[in-house]
Amino acid sequence: AMTILLREGLEALLIVVGMIALLRKAGRKDALRYVHAGWTSALVAGGLTWAVATYLVEISGASREVTEGLGSVIAALVLLSVGLWMHSKSSAGRWQAYLNEKLSGAMSQGSMWGLFLLAFISVYREVFETVLFFSALASDGHHGALLGGGLTAVAVLAIAAWILLRTSARMPIGKFFSATSILVGVLAVVLVGKGVSSLQEAGWVGATPVAFPRVELLGVFPTMETLLAQAVVLVIVIFGFSYNNAAARRAA
Repeated sequence: AMTILLREGLEALLIVVGMIALLRKAGRKDALRYVHAGWTSALVAGGLTWAVATYLVEISGASREVTEGLGSVIAALVLLSVGLWMHSKSSAGRWQAYLNEKLSGAMSQGSMWGLFLLAFISVYREVFETVLFFSALASDGHHGALLGGGLTAVAVLAIAAWILLRTSARMPIGKFFSATSILVGVLAVVLVGKGVSSLQEAGWVGATPVAFPRVELLGVFPTMETLLAQAVVLVIVIFGFSYNNAAARRAA
């Protein structure tokens, strides 16, 4: 829980702090209130999303296995796309160019609401992913551990935000994106294995036993279907990272 919230929160934090720093440098302090309104609105919308998602699951009557399975598989697919995107931006120069492009596009619209939307979408995307992942984790119980991990991550994020805003410290963005993209890829492999296993328990997916070790912590189960799903995700991660590295070398 702590790792997921830190990853999602730091990405959103980097975008918002980057927007604030660029606007201050450009002398556009009048636009800052739109940025602040955007990210705070995203947090409120995230809370509403959590409430609605929880309510819909309760009234749907879906079994715990189906809810956990579908949530884990969807979370794995989202993690896979996020991991590949982060790895492609693991060069600090490419991240800065991406941020400048987004900010310039918002400013060129001639309305400060473009900045509001950029801040809102950037933060709400991370909040939505966090809600998705936490819902999958909550289906396993252990709500105390989930709450503790979440609160710890919030405290760390608050300290990081204060340092970045007060001292204009520069984070090693390239190393951060590179390391977390690998972690995200591993989590995607783990979650897809657990998700398929839960769907097998619910009878949604067949189960073909094979002679293979069972490591629940890593989402590894001795069935052909779970191992095949994890192998597919792992191949996509390796291919995507290799492609990003080749593209970075060509651009250098």
